[in-house]
Amino acid sequence: MNTTRLASLLLLSTALATPAMAQDADTTGDATVAAQDGLADEGPEEGEAPEVSLPGEIVVTGRRSRDLVRTAPQVVSVLSSEQIARTGEGDIAGSLSRVTGLSVVGKGYVYVRGLGDRYSLALLNGSPLPSPEPLKRVVPLDLFPSSVIASSLVQKTYSANFPGEFGGGVINLTTKAAPRDGFFELKLGASYDSETTGQLGYTYFGSGSDWTGFDDGTRDVPAPLQAFFDSRERLSAGNVDTAPIAKALVNQNNSILQRYENLPANFSGGLTAGKSFDVGEATVGVIANFGYSNKWSSRGAINQYSLDSDLSTLQSDFYRISTDNRIVVNGLLGFGLEAGDSKVRWTNLFIRDTVKSARLSEGSRNQTIATYRRQNTGWYERQLLNSQIVAEMKPADGLSLDLRAGYANSQREAPYELSFEYARTNDPADPYGNYFVNVLDNGQRGDAEVSFSDLNEDLWSGSVDLSYELSASMVGTIGYSYADTRRTSSRRDFKFTAPTDFPLGVGMLRPDLLLGDAIIDYFDIELIETNEGNPAFVATLVNHAGYGKINAQLGDAFEIDAGVRYETAKEVVTPLVVFNTPGASTASTNLDNDYWLPTATVTWNVTPDMKLRFNASKTIARPQFRELLFQFYFDPDSNREYRGNPSLTDSKLTNAEVRYEWYFAPEQRFSLAGFYKKIDKPIESFITGTDLVTSFANAPSADLYGVELELQKHFDVFASRRIVAGINYTWSESQLNVKDGDPVAVYPASSTNAADFFRDGAPLTGQSKHIGNVQLSLEDRDSLSQQTLLLTYASKRVVSRGLSNANQPDVIENPGLVVDFVARQGIAMFGLDTEWKFEARNIFAKKHEEYQQFGDNRVDQNTYDVGRVMALSATVKM
Repeated sequence: MNTTRLASLLLLSTALATPAMAQDADTTGDATVAAQDGLADEGPEEGEAPEVSLPGEIVVTGRRSRDLVRTAPQVVSVLSSEQIARTGEGDIAGSLSRVTGLSVVGKGYVYVRGLGDRYSLALLNGSPLPSPEPLKRVVPLDLFPSSVIASSLVQKTYSANFPGEFGGGVINLTTKAAPRDGFFELKLGASYDSETTGQLGYTYFGSGSDWTGFDDGTRDVPAPLQAFFDSRERLSAGNVDTAPIAKALVNQNNSILQRYENLPANFSGGLTAGKSFDVGEATVGVIANFGYSNKWSSRGAINQYSLDSDLSTLQSDFYRISTDNRIVVNGLLGFGLEAGDSKVRWTNLFIRDTVKSARLSEGSRNQTIATYRRQNTGWYERQLLNSQIVAEMKPADGLSLDLRAGYANSQREAPYELSFEYARTNDPADPYGNYFVNVLDNGQRGDAEVSFSDLNEDLWSGSVDLSYELSASMVGTIGYSYADTRRTSSRRDFKFTAPTDFPLGVGMLRPDLLLGDAIIDYFDIELIETNEGNPAFVATLVNHAGYGKINAQLGDAFEIDAGVRYETAKEVVTPLVVFNTPGASTASTNLDNDYWLPTATVTWNVTPDMKLRFNASKTIARPQFRELLFQFYFDPDSNREYRGNPSLTDSKLTNAEVRYEWYFAPEQRFSLAGFYKKIDKPIESFITGTDLVTSFANAPSADLYGVELELQKHFDVFASRRIVAGINYTWSESQLNVKDGDPVAVYPASSTNAADFFRDGAPLTGQSKHIGNVQLSLEDRDSLSQQTLLLTYASKRVVSRGLSNANQPDVIENPGLVVDFVARQGIAMFGLDTEWKFEARNIFAKKHEEYQQFGDNRVDQNTYDVGRVMALSATVKM
């Protein structure tokens, strides 16, 4: 494949594909300019330029160089397809965890420099993405298989061509695009997890098509329940016969938890093919990708809570076994057109990520001798559909025009979240004291609940960017962007209740019999809706922005990239009127703000190989949709309940950075940076009340500062073998600034004193003081043969606040050190090129820990063992 021509076709940033539009060595009349930029002897040894699609331009001055980290006017990190392959990660979130200053928390949420996921902006081919997560507006990056991603660019200093909601950085994913030369790849893989494969787990039948990630209709909303929804009646009004609804909700397929004695191994497969055609003077390319993976994960977690300030007694103490079967189906269909200086790219991406969840927990609460056993079954569908068109044109000499339009839809459906709790009193005087009984009395001695939730989000976006070569050393760019996001979300929670004379013996029945038709009719079991306040809401965010920026070479030594962005945003979150009679609480939020966001980066080329960069900027962070809604939401992954605050407002950030860079050899570098961020009104979580509900509020202010360094070095070993060493480390410190009397707005709390909710000097949520990565790869430059050792470390960080009205310590996560090994080997077999990959993950079995600590007292809120994973895959290339 002619990869240089391919890169030219795929790169949608004209400056990257043709950097001479800004300034060629030839146009300066001074042959020393290329050497002055330290690029004169790089060409033969540099890797191919990664595919990158961005809004506006990255203007590259001096000679052509494919090292984007070096030539870009901002602070960027780039993972090419080869670097992603070296890490061996199956999704892009795992690959990004190797980038300097980045860490991945939970289900693929990327934290940049210790700032939470709210401060990270994710783009796909330069266009915004909707999120399928109820608690987030940012998309979890573990949704994106690495097989569909050509590159990932992380920019940590703000430039005006990006949205103003830019805290820690922007992550731009570029999908693979149509190739010049035809190819076909088939990949198959399997893996073993020491904590899951062949071990005991739990599951339930569900439907016959669950293995595909698609339900066969078994989980459709039953007709009686749909009729109730359509009637807009309230169950509490007493006008609805709940028996037909109750009898339609529980059956043996969705409620019987089954032991799975030997959980199966994980497997995956994928197909990728591409071809190009000449059509007259134009070239048309097509690429298609399909992937499927089926993964099991089982873990035994300790879930404890305390209401005491010193954590001396446990309010609840449970051990929970969770078994998740995760099925991911993804497809990519892309078309590319190149005609003269014009290039058009149409990309269509589909990702469906489904988790079939079964959980069984047992423990005690309220310091009683009773034992409680709870089972949960769930089916969680996350789906992303994205279609984008990008046109890159050169209407005239020195003029380039980029046009982008995109539509994205994300969905999350969770039908039939079923929960049953049985209680054993352990009381010798109780004739049923040795048996687990569920008498459906709202949790005193058992309960049964079912929930239906649905989220749909549409995002329309478009932008136009125009760049003009004002002189041989100056390029000006202006642009406009538009984004319209609309999310509707609903969650309906129902509880089964029995009369007080419900027989204990009947309460021993398994769930499907306990709530069988005859039992419901005979004992007059009723259904109540537990959240009639705001069960549904609609949220919109309409954004208009215009910007202008200049990139200029000031002599041989200095370069400036400066601009300003004017951005307006109207964010509205409103409860939907679900019932004929609206509820008393109709708290809504209407944020209508506009900002001027200036930014400037000055680069000083100290020597041909050394640079100093100085950046200053202003950016913002907005509250996420569900954080604004006064509605309860239970997150089964964190085992926590959340409720929003309609009084949240935007946060404002002032950013500064100084960076030293030394490019001492081709593809080798050292960098050292210091950064500082001042955040006005950061959005932070807090916990209050005996129900341990997490909510959100604007703290008065926060500071974040730190240092990061990176070293990339190659060592020749023997023949064509070399060692590629990559080391990065980030130290950061953050603190909330809270004084007594500082105001805070928490709906509907009576207190307006920020000190009642936040502790002065507390670190920001999600901020690790130390983050480090080491990559040591032995590889062959003449053929595919790589053996890579990967070490990732993150120090303790706050994942949730302690109970504020008890002045508890915060909940800490301890990611610690994780060691992985990846080996890739190319082998010619039967006339075909094949690639074999072996992975050993979490070699030292680092466990997951979330806990509170006060002196010798420790409360483990969500702690469990994480297994070692061994994986083998093969790819056939034709």
